[in-house]
Amino acid sequence: MTTAPERTADLYPTRGATEVITPRQDPVVWSQPGTEGPFTPAELNDFERDGFFAIGELLTADEVAVYRAELDRLVNDPAMRADDRSIVEPRSQEIRSVFEVHKISEVFAKLVADPRVVGRARQILGSDVYVHQSRINVKPGFGASGFYWHSDFETWHAEDGLPNMRTVSVSIALTENHDTNGGLMIMPGSHRHFLGCAGETPRDNYKKSLQMQDAGTPSDEALTKLADAHGIKLFTGKPGSATWFDCNCMHGSGDNITPYPRSNVFIVFNSVENTAVEPFAAPVRRPEYIGARDFTPVK
Repeated sequence: MTTAPERTADLYPTRGATEVITPRQDPVVWSQPGTEGPFTPAELNDFERDGFFAIGELLTADEVAVYRAELDRLVNDPAMRADDRSIVEPRSQEIRSVFEVHKISEVFAKLVADPRVVGRARQILGSDVYVHQSRINVKPGFGASGFYWHSDFETWHAEDGLPNMRTVSVSIALTENHDTNGGLMIMPGSHRHFLGCAGETPRDNYKKSLQMQDAGTPSDEALTKLADAHGIKLFTGKPGSATWFDCNCMHGSGDNITPYPRSNVFIVFNSVENTAVEPFAAPVRRPEYIGARDFTPVK
């Protein structure tokens, strides 16, 4: 376990009296050109330009079956339901997310350390990496609620104390991502500017925000400008497909009112050279199962 360093300069002010737009101060791809890894140079160029890159088949069908079975085991475990790391859907009272799955489950721990996964994270971030957050998301049919538009980095900076944009996420589909069942939407190129949101962070904001986002939510006017400038990309794909996206992409997802569930594994890798300090715009840190303080590199 490594303790967090002291606060550093705040490059990305947020949660003040008004919204503030700050040009990105950090690279998107941190590794040197020619660095070996699963991504080709052209794919890294696409990631740098758009802020994301989708892979049609990261996992095989047999591998997906293993992870689906483990997801089902966890969400149907009464002990897991009572665990603080499980988030319950407000309307249906079904499990919506389970956090820190790489520590709860040996199966998901192996996925995190898979070279196809962690190798891409190292290639983008240009260093060893640790898991800032991991979770399984379950979006059952017939009314599972979505996540409103947001930048993950805005929250991780404000509430977890990540100083720089040196963090990348991967969402790996364990069910079919249709264009109708509440899939991930991203505004391509939105990662180039940071939108600092208005409004103070309530104490223990995470207890509410993990079910419905409030603090750290952009205004309708700002979202309209971003959508007009960048457009919106909706991701579809077979089980086993994956989307890598930069921490500052403006993204969200809609409700799932279809009969078809949408479940995924979500892993956030942070550079070991970008470890969390004290929160930049929150009175207290979030729990470690949401924003890790164990900076041990993935091996």
